[in-house]
Amino acid sequence: MATAAIEPVVKGATSSSTRGLLRVTILVLIATAAVASRLFSVIRFESIIHEFDPWFNFRATKYLVKHGFYSFWDWFDDRTWHPLGRVTGGTLYPGLMVTSGVIYHILRFLSIPVDIRNICVLLAPGFSGLTAIATYLFTCEMSPSPSAGLLAAAFMGIVPGYISRSVAGSYDNEAIAIFLLVFTFYLWIMAVKNGSIMWGALTALFYGYMVSAWGGYVFITNLIPLHAFVLICMGRYSSRLYISYTTWYALGTLASMQIPFVGFLPIRSSDHMSALGIFGLMQVVAFVEFLRSQVPGKQFQVLLTSLVLLIFGISFVGLVLLTVSGVIAPWSGRFYSLWDTGYAKIHIPIIASVSEHQPTAWPSFFFDLNMLIWLFPAGVYMCFRQLKDEHVFVIIYSVLASYFAGVMVRLMLTLTPIVCVAASIIVSHILDTYLRSSAAEPDNNNNNKQPSQGGLRSAQKQVVGIYSNLSKWLVSTSIVIYLLLFVGHCTWVTSNAYSSPSVVLASKLPDGSQFIIDDYREAYYWLRQNTPENAKIMSWWDYGYQIGGMADRPTLVDNNTWNNTHIATVGKAMSSREEVSYPILRQHDVDYVLVVFGGYLGFSGDDLNKFLWMVRIAEGIWPDEVKERDFFTSKGEYRVDDAATPTMRNSLMCRSEAALR
Repeated sequence: MATAAIEPVVKGATSSSTRGLLRVTILVLIATAAVASRLFSVIRFESIIHEFDPWFNFRATKYLVKHGFYSFWDWFDDRTWHPLGRVTGGTLYPGLMVTSGVIYHILRFLSIPVDIRNICVLLAPGFSGLTAIATYLFTCEMSPSPSAGLLAAAFMGIVPGYISRSVAGSYDNEAIAIFLLVFTFYLWIMAVKNGSIMWGALTALFYGYMVSAWGGYVFITNLIPLHAFVLICMGRYSSRLYISYTTWYALGTLASMQIPFVGFLPIRSSDHMSALGIFGLMQVVAFVEFLRSQVPGKQFQVLLTSLVLLIFGISFVGLVLLTVSGVIAPWSGRFYSLWDTGYAKIHIPIIASVSEHQPTAWPSFFFDLNMLIWLFPAGVYMCFRQLKDEHVFVIIYSVLASYFAGVMVRLMLTLTPIVCVAASIIVSHILDTYLRSSAAEPDNNNNNKQPSQGGLRSAQKQVVGIYSNLSKWLVSTSIVIYLLLFVGHCTWVTSNAYSSPSVVLASKLPDGSQFIIDDYREAYYWLRQNTPENAKIMSWWDYGYQIGGMADRPTLVDNNTWNNTHIATVGKAMSSREEVSYPILRQHDVDYVLVVFGGYLGFSGDDLNKFLWMVRIAEGIWPDEVKERDFFTSKGEYRVDDAATPTMRNSLMCRSEAALR
């Protein structure tokens, strides 16, 4: 009898252990698939750094590994922004470089010889596996279904919206930042659920890591306070919320202020004032709750009204005075460009000239998210049905990320995680409904019962609606087909659209074989081998990081774009006739001018296609000397052929391009 009593417990424990082991195995396979799907570029080309910004990150990482952390912190780079130079250690987010450096030194300590370049190339795929696991943890807090978390991890592992910035060689800040974003949100949800100082401190710790890695940390800085504010407005204030928020804000702000590039911005920038304001509001609400337990009801209402009006008035006046006096910095141009998509083009053309800062086209949502985009609203609706504290967070995140992804291409990254979470919630709900539900129970409360027909037939239940085998089979098969099509789409997009390094171009020959066009690296190698070590190179800012990383030559401007006037000077030199350009070149000790001409190949990314942005940026500083309308014909056309305007034909850019034809 004792054995019979223990047997169900043992079976239950064995079943639970089996499910746990299976879940871990599936997670490992998902993480492996996430890493493997990002290696197309390494297989097709080689282990190489992609794009533009990653070349600076790679160069900075090599400096960190070679000279140590303290030298990196104090690094003044005199080979960029000639003749100004750049205080590099205090003007970057060091999280990416430090992460790679730590991995490099750990592997060396373990006697594993790995080149720092390979670590940088493979860092983004490695963190994509961690992002999938973080998405699983986050989703498990949103849905009781065990399949929801696994689906979210699988979606996050292969969705193109995230792969676009995490393929092998994409050594940019987003390589680790998206993992930190999702994991910080998971820790915040755990802190709110448990009201634990430990979870709040962990949230602050990873928030500080996020601040060191990516400027997008401002999204977290404003989303968490907004979540707390909405919960207070819904009447859901609790000691759990107070403990979690105050712990996160106090420790997280201190951690973020340790980054030199951030400094005192958390307490002196308008971008961060919402977090500070909610921190103050939290203290007021806690004080009000204390008064509620000490003061009679009628007196409490009068006291509460007076207190709210007084605090609101003092806070508003203080905020206005501090902003006007300059103690609190005003909103930045990037903030205004999020609310007015035409603001940057008019006031800050250097921001508008970056393709990833353009508004997102509708097809991009379907290209990067595929079927998840129409599952996304249904998943958000499921959160409305339950509406716990964590579901309120998902709803707020969904609304904000949807808007920001619509106004800026780059912010598709912030939308992708919540789309995967919401889509997994609805897909798991559908599968659980159609695969697990048994036949509908008859209504026992119905008093108008029909007489039984007797025999065996009376014991059978009529199977109708969604409980019929046909309905289950059709819906389940449709979901499986959709998932297979989604996997096929993600694989195709990853392989063909997001796995080509911009420094190496490829085309197809008539026989179908691949032809590699390696002009960029050959040009940089020529500069490295055939020019003096201190030869100054003037080019448009797009190529600054690549020249510094591959050619190792001083440049006038690069992709940091911290000095708009210096960039406008290069734009003026490029757009002016030679008599005006030559003194500018001599003034800045320019030895070589680098231009990219794509006429022979039909390459659309050459400097002639970017030329109008050079003109616009230069016109912003010298409106009397450089005018965009002078480069358009009488018909309003921008021409680069024989019909080009005299101003266009005589510009340094056009003369340089003509010499290459």
